[in-house]
Amino acid sequence: MNSLLFLIPLSIVLVVGAGVALFWAINHGQLDDLETPGILPLLDADEASNGVAEDRAAPPDGSANAPRSP
Repeated sequence: MNSLLFLIPLSIVLVVGAGVALFWAINHGQLDDLETPGILPLLDADEASNGVAEDRAAPPDGSANAPRSP
């Protein structure tokens, strides 16, 4: 019974603290963009720094169209 006198107020303090942390995160924009952080590891370093994926059709030296030797 004595342990409940300690655990109930402790649990209330933890719930209030979690609520404060949640509202702080919402107000400071921490939950605005949930998709970009998951995509960043898949991008190359230069694309990730720009934040924009570039079209990589062919390299400028034309090596993509060169015939391959067997």
